[in-house]
Amino acid sequence: MIYLFAAALAVAGLSACDRNGDNLDPVDGTDARFMAIADRFVNHTVIPTYTSLSDYTEQLVNDLVALKSETTQTNLDKACETFLIARAYWEKSEAFLWGPATDFGIDPHIDTWPLDLVGLKEALTNSAQIDGLAGEDGDVYAGEKLGPTLLGFHGIEYVLFYEGENREASWFSEGNLDNGVKCIDYLTYAVAVAGDLRNKCWQMELAWAGESHNPERYAKVNDELELPLTMTGGAYYGENLLNAGQAGSSCRNATVAMQWLIEGCNTIADEVASQKIGMVYSGEDANYVESPYSYKSIVDFEDNMISIENVWNGGIEGDYDTVNSLSAYFKETDPDLEKRISDAIDNSIAKIRAIPEPFIENFQNENCAAAIEAIQELDTALSLAVNALTE
Repeated sequence: MIYLFAAALAVAGLSACDRNGDNLDPVDGTDARFMAIADRFVNHTVIPTYTSLSDYTEQLVNDLVALKSETTQTNLDKACETFLIARAYWEKSEAFLWGPATDFGIDPHIDTWPLDLVGLKEALTNSAQIDGLAGEDGDVYAGEKLGPTLLGFHGIEYVLFYEGENREASWFSEGNLDNGVKCIDYLTYAVAVAGDLRNKCWQMELAWAGESHNPERYAKVNDELELPLTMTGGAYYGENLLNAGQAGSSCRNATVAMQWLIEGCNTIADEVASQKIGMVYSGEDANYVESPYSYKSIVDFEDNMISIENVWNGGIEGDYDTVNSLSAYFKETDPDLEKRISDAIDNSIAKIRAIPEPFIENFQNENCAAAIEAIQELDTALSLAVNALTE
């Protein structure tokens, strides 16, 4: 398997990594090791994560179609279960948002919060909007006509969950209203938005993995939906990274490739500490609560740390590499720093778990401050690893 990268981000990532100038040239003998780590990242972290995300968002569409057809509690509970699994895979991908998720605007398209409930209710009292969402190409209509604050995970989350519990199927009964919206129309909306979510997840999967990874999905995304899958120059993201230092790759060399991996981890560590937890805890924006309807904010934060752990250890949970991983490399070259990073990952997860649930009701708890501090230490240690690669 070999894959692709997006031009704008690739250039942005390269610029960020190029701050030490000529010192970026790798130490003799490290190239092959670094590229083996890159291969683990592409083929054992990124692609498996995005493939599972695609699989479960596809299943979510099927579950929501079944729920709309037969609105039973069994079908509703099944859709909720599938949603949470898909959501976990998305959160576990956030250490590598520097690829197509950012370049093609997919991250904000499918994961903007808070949900605009006022706008959503306005949309669902518009008969033309309902007709468009209910049409044969409702997924495309949703993606083109609804803004990011009405799309993605959190719109579907609102439909399926209420105050941390699966909704009651009876809520969708004919004649029930939610501030003027026919509750049954939420299922029309959810099916269409889930279809758009699935399409975007397919796009990320194939942009990394390429056509041969799943020809059927490729035909749908490339030929029917006509969504971009390659960088400028026509390379897939995985292909671009695995060809680091070669003609046609935007990745200057193997050392830069390693810096991209670590800096992706930096980015999500900073976001969790300063925004996902920090903005709410500090009082800067008490409404900036991720996953507020399912009460899974703390699970999201932990899964973000797992995304870092997976990149650091060269795989996904249960498939880590003790030779070709960033962890293994730093154990050999700087064991104190490796221990600092691994300990910081574990401590961040522990401190996140110590926040009382639900976060939406406990965001000023003192354990939030401890979690922020732990994640900031992880961010600092990861930055030291980036710099150590060029020393």
